[in-house]
Amino acid sequence: MIQRARLSSSYWGASLKLDDAYGLCAAVTCEHSKSFYLSTALLPREQRRAIRAFYAFCRAADDIADAPLPGTGAASRLADWRTRSRLPGPAQDNPILSAWADTRDRYGVPQQYIEELIDGCEMDLHVRRYETFAALQDYCYRVASTVGLVSMQIIGTVSADPARRARAAASAIRLGIALQLTNILRDVGEDLALGRIYLPQEDLRRFGYGESDLRHGVVDDRFRALMRFEIARAQAIYERDYHAIAWLKPEGRLAVGAAISLYRNILDCIAANDYDVFRRRAHLSLPAKLCRLPAIYRRVRALCA
Repeated sequence: MIQRARLSSSYWGASLKLDDAYGLCAAVTCEHSKSFYLSTALLPREQRRAIRAFYAFCRAADDIADAPLPGTGAASRLADWRTRSRLPGPAQDNPILSAWADTRDRYGVPQQYIEELIDGCEMDLHVRRYETFAALQDYCYRVASTVGLVSMQIIGTVSADPARRARAAASAIRLGIALQLTNILRDVGEDLALGRIYLPQEDLRRFGYGESDLRHGVVDDRFRALMRFEIARAQAIYERDYHAIAWLKPEGRLAVGAAISLYRNILDCIAANDYDVFRRRAHLSLPAKLCRLPAIYRRVRALCA
């Protein structure tokens, strides 16, 4: 569940040179996540290409889970994607996998993170409800925290000390959960159309709001209270762990700070829309994003002073 837009079938099975493959990954990123594309533009060229290749890899895996091609089972296609993700670059015949394999090998990305990420995509094939927030966090780790861990591997940290890297990784994991929870809150209506309810069942019961209310798109005091509760959860994580940006190498800090901050602003947009995530998609316009960059720059600089 990275976003819900679909990859064109023209992305599959193409044979391109490596530079063209990276260019395709950049195009996929631009098409499907304007905020992420803008944020990664703040990275040095090689890291920018690598992060966008990883995004395109994740995007393709997510689309397999969300929109299987007619006549082909999503489970078997995900299994094939997993197998191909392990292959060396010269063995790849898909441009996204070719760029990803080059990135993986160049930055020494542990395959464990990719296995866990695809495990999360597989969960979307079978799991339609989450009873507790603890159960939801496990899903969020797989589909989002792994993204943070891979990004940290590509960008690098200022210290090789194992204890410090472990603290940085812990923050990356928690921030991934907050980012995925933000995604979930924005996409309640879209996910419901796919038969999925990510809001924990225990939280629906806590506020007396049922699945029937969800299906009818009811926005009342119960739903607003539920959404405020979940938003506060995400905001608490952002506040706790944003400082971890200072542990990244300097050239990557602003990009990560922008990515987190711009996505975090979606929560404010949800509130501004009176929590109606059924009929209004919470998002920031490009001018609004650009206006926020100076403040993001000042905050990141202050953290790292």
